[in-house]
Amino acid sequence: MVIPETFFAERTSLLKASEIRELLKWVAEGGIISFGGGMPSPATFPRQQIIEAITEGISEHGDKLLQYGTTQGLNELRSELKNFMEWRGINVSNVDDIVVLSGSQQGLDMFGKVFIDEGDVVLMELPAYLAAINAFKLYDPEFVGLKMDDDGIIMDSLESVLKELKSKHKKVKFLYTVPTCQNPTGVTLSVERRKRLLELASEYDFLIIEDDPYSLILYEPIDVAPLKSMDGEGRVTYLSTFSKILSPGLRLGWVLADARLIKKFVLAKQGMDLCTSPLLQYIAYVALKRKVIQENLSKIRGLYKTKRDKMLEALETYFPEGCKWTTPIGGLFIFAWVPERVNTKELIQDCIKKYGIAYVPGQSFFVDESGTNTMRLNFSYPAMDEIEEGIKRLGQAIKERL
Repeated sequence: MVIPETFFAERTSLLKASEIRELLKWVAEGGIISFGGGMPSPATFPRQQIIEAITEGISEHGDKLLQYGTTQGLNELRSELKNFMEWRGINVSNVDDIVVLSGSQQGLDMFGKVFIDEGDVVLMELPAYLAAINAFKLYDPEFVGLKMDDDGIIMDSLESVLKELKSKHKKVKFLYTVPTCQNPTGVTLSVERRKRLLELASEYDFLIIEDDPYSLILYEPIDVAPLKSMDGEGRVTYLSTFSKILSPGLRLGWVLADARLIKKFVLAKQGMDLCTSPLLQYIAYVALKRKVIQENLSKIRGLYKTKRDKMLEALETYFPEGCKWTTPIGGLFIFAWVPERVNTKELIQDCIKKYGIAYVPGQSFFVDESGTNTMRLNFSYPAMDEIEEGIKRLGQAIKERL
C-alpha cells in the first residue's frame, strides 16, 4: 500500500532533513575527509572511567538504575549539576529547577512545544545553529534573523529590529542564542553586549534561550560569564550538554530555568520519553562527582587548540584570495566565506565526488536563506594530517569554480 499524503499531519510539510545528517551518510562510506559533523574526537572520551561507572552502577545500584526513573532526572546527578553550574558562576536556588534531558536536542524540541504558537516571532542569529532552526520550524514560527559580527549579535541592529516589530504590534516570544563559541561561526558575544541583551529583553519583555555547549572548551585566557549568571529576572533558560565534555553517545543534556517554566518542561518531557535513562545519568553523575570531566578538560582544550591552529594555518595557505573566515576562541568550528559567485551548496557535490572532502554548506544556518557563499568547517574530529590535506583539496575546489 502506498500511503497518501492526506494521512500525514500538515506540520510534516515543515520537516526537513538535516544537511549535516545527510552528509554523514557519505562520510560513513569511507574515503572522505569530513569537516561536516560537530563530532568530538574519540581520543577525548574517558573510556575506562565510563566502564568503571557502568560496572559499579549495575552491580551496586542495578535495581534502581535498570528501572524507570523520574522525569526530572536522578537527584544525585542534578545535585552535582547544581555544583557544576555554581562553579561556572550560575546561581541555582534549587535542584528542582534542573531537568535532565535525553540530549540537548530534546531540549530544543521541548522549547518549541512549550513556547511556540504558529506565527510567533522567534529571534535567531544570522547564522544560527541548524538543529535549533529545524526543531523550532515544526511549530511554524516567524523567524527574524539578527545580524552578527566578530563580537556576536550587533545590539544596535537588535534594537532596531525590536522597535520595528513593536511598531507592527508583533510580540517577540524568545531569542535563541549560542553566545559562547557560537555554532556555526565560533564567535563569542562580548560581555558588554551580554549586559545590553539582558537590558533589551527586560525592556521589550521577551525570553532568552541560552544554548551553552562550548564555554568550557576555550583556547584563549578569556573569562566569559554565561548569560544565566547575569540574569536577575529569570528570563534566561539555560541549556547545556555532556556531548562535548564527556561523550555524545550518552545522549545527555540538561536545562535550568525558572520554576514555572520547569513545570511545563517536565510535562512536555513526559510525553516525549517519560524519563532519561537512569543508567546513563549515573555515568554522568560519577564523571562529575569524581572530577573526571573537570580533569579531562585540559586534554580536550589542548588537542582542539592544536587542531584549530592547524586549520587556520591551512586556510591561510590554501584558500584563494577573496575568502575570509572566523578565528574562534573555542568550540569546534570555523565559519568561512568564499567569493559570492561560488554557491557552496552546489560546490559540495564536486567536493565529495571529485575531491573526497565534506563540509556543511552555510545557507541552511540562515533563517533568511542568505549565506549561499558560506561553509562551516569542523576541526575537532579529523586527524591533523587530514586537516591540512582536506583544506588543500577544498581550496583547489574553490579555485576551480572561480
